[in-house]
Amino acid sequence: MTLTQPPSHAARARSFDDAAAQYAANRPSYPPALLDAVEELAGRPLSGARVVDVGAGTGIATALLHARGADVLAVEPGAGMAAEFRRALPHVPVVRGSGDALPVIDGHADLLTYAQAWHWTDTARSVPEALRVLRPGGALALWWNTDALDIEWIAEAADRSGRFFGVDIAAEKRKAGDRSERADPSGRLRFARREVRWSRRVPLDTHLANLGSHSAFLVTAEERRRAFLEEERGHLLKVFPDGIVEETYDVLLLVATKP
Repeated sequence: MTLTQPPSHAARARSFDDAAAQYAANRPSYPPALLDAVEELAGRPLSGARVVDVGAGTGIATALLHARGADVLAVEPGAGMAAEFRRALPHVPVVRGSGDALPVIDGHADLLTYAQAWHWTDTARSVPEALRVLRPGGALALWWNTDALDIEWIAEAADRSGRFFGVDIAAEKRKAGDRSERADPSGRLRFARREVRWSRRVPLDTHLANLGSHSAFLVTAEERRRAFLEEERGHLLKVFPDGIVEETYDVLLLVATKP
C-alpha cells in the first residue's frame, strides 16, 4: 500500500519541529574531510570567517563550523528545531527565518552554508537571497549526506523503504547526482562538486531512530511507521547480529563563489 495523497512539501518541512529531540540525538554529523573540502573550494579557511548557516536545524553542522573557528549566525525556520538548537548551542546566535527571505544584511557573509536544507528552499528566491547576503568573493556551500547504495545491505534497506513509500530510491539517488543543475536552474551560480565518503557505527536503535526522523516517516501514520521500523529491525539484526550498525554515507558537496 502506498500513500495516495502524499503530504505537501510544506507539511514535510514542518514535521521536523515535533521530532527535534529525536533528530538531534540520532542524525549523523559530517566528517572533518567535508569541512576541509569546503575550505578548499571556497578558497579560504573557516577560522575567522563570517558564516551564515541556513536551515541550521538542531545545530549539527553549526557546531562543526563553530569548532573550526567560524563566526556563525544560524538561521532556522522551525520553532521546535530552533529551541533544540538553543539547548545544544546556547553560545551561538540563532534567528528564525528561511533561505527564501534571509534576516541578514547585504554583503554580510563570507560563507553561506546549507546542510541538508537547500532542497527545502524555492531557488527562484533563495539564489538571489544568497547573492545578496554574500560579500563579493564569498561562497555558497550546499551539502547532503546520501546513502552509499553500492553497499549491499544499504541498497536492500533502501529498496524496502522505497516499496513502503512507492518510490524508486535508486532513481532518486541518481537524480541527486544532478543536484548541481537543480541547485540553481537560473544558471547564475557555477558549482564545483565534491563527494566525501564516511561511515559511523551506531546501535541499531539509533539507526532506526535516525531513519524515523526523516520527513517521509514523520508524516506517515504512527502505526504504519512503527510496524515498518520493527520489521526493519528484524532485517538488520540478520546483517548486524551484535546490534551495531555501520552506516556509510557519500556527502555530496556543491560550492559556488559569488563574482
